[in-house]
Amino acid sequence: MTVPRHPFAYRDFRYLWTARICAMLGHSGLVVALGWAIYDEARLSMGIRAAALRLGLIGLVQFLPILLLSPVTGLAADRFDRRKVVRFALLGQWLCPAALTLLAWGPGQSLYALYLAAALFSAARAFYMPAMNALPAALVPRQTLPQAIAISAIAGRIGGISGPVLGGFAYALGAVWAFALCAALLAVAILLQLRIRPIVQRPIAGNSRALAQMLDGFRYVMGNRLLLGAISLDMFAVLLGGTNALLPIFARDVLHVGPEGLGALRAASSAGALVMASWLSWRPVHVNVGTKMLLAVAIYGIATIGFGLSRALPLSVLCLIILGAADMVSVYIRQSLVQIATPDDRRGRVGAISGLFIAGSNELGEMESGVAAALLGPVGAVLLGGAGAILLAGLWARLFPELPAARRFEQVDPG
Repeated sequence: MTVPRHPFAYRDFRYLWTARICAMLGHSGLVVALGWAIYDEARLSMGIRAAALRLGLIGLVQFLPILLLSPVTGLAADRFDRRKVVRFALLGQWLCPAALTLLAWGPGQSLYALYLAAALFSAARAFYMPAMNALPAALVPRQTLPQAIAISAIAGRIGGISGPVLGGFAYALGAVWAFALCAALLAVAILLQLRIRPIVQRPIAGNSRALAQMLDGFRYVMGNRLLLGAISLDMFAVLLGGTNALLPIFARDVLHVGPEGLGALRAASSAGALVMASWLSWRPVHVNVGTKMLLAVAIYGIATIGFGLSRALPLSVLCLIILGAADMVSVYIRQSLVQIATPDDRRGRVGAISGLFIAGSNELGEMESGVAAALLGPVGAVLLGGAGAILLAGLWARLFPELPAARRFEQVDPG
């Protein structure tokens, strides 16, 4: 009997894929709603640079739960049924926009309430991501996994495109509508996850002590130069070149396009990533995977500089589309390496370490962007970050020669 090679041939993967879309719609819509609400609230009493710092603080607020919980979340994904971990994590995420809906409907939200919701949502996602990212390997054969990762990225990017647009337009009607929409989408994701059947999960090998098992994932990443180089390259590129935290500033005070324009800016990078993920699902990367990752990071930096120099919405959107496409190549190669080069009983813990690195770039990158914007202005912060990403690609090629030496995914051996 011929093994079907396309991931959609597997029923449970289809449910997983659709649930990922709904969860990402809710998440990305909430990001837009929270960002606009925090910046708008701050601008009532302070100037652009001071409000930019308040906006950047949301990155720190979201990163701290991931930092503190990452050892536990990875172990949970390896010790317990990953389906159940995902379901409970989605329930925790749902509670945040549900509570904000009630606050917006009644007394109104303060900066403190918005920061608290962001922190709790991030804590729930800290459990969600390692388990969710490890599930495809249990639902499709190993030879189909890179294609499944690309298709999973399509689901994430569909949510990343539509969520900000929906969130922006819903927020234009009122904060309560934006938060309620996000809660509804996360509820649908929970229902879809309940349809996934039991999976075969390899038990954790080695020392049975929880602390030793938590440290094992960290030791595995640090001992694998290819994984360490790929994960850290992606982390520092986004940390330096990230623009997402400053998009409310560009929408309101640089491009003057309002919340609807903010939704378009938020969706642009996901649109570029979606196009690239679709291409990769049809024509996966087969050769020179490490070199292509380095080139993608350099292009990411160039597009970031272009966005910083733009003063027209169409050009800004175009730069963000290119930025998103380049980032997708980097993410696709990193995630493929992490899943293929990691044994099943370590996937949750290694995924949590990878998630911590990436959260460090995304969430701390927002903090860094806010501080840089407070010191240099939003345009100066973006230009500096783009230049840093370009330099990083060249530096990592020298520090981690295993990256440019990596030719094919199938040559990577799980330890």
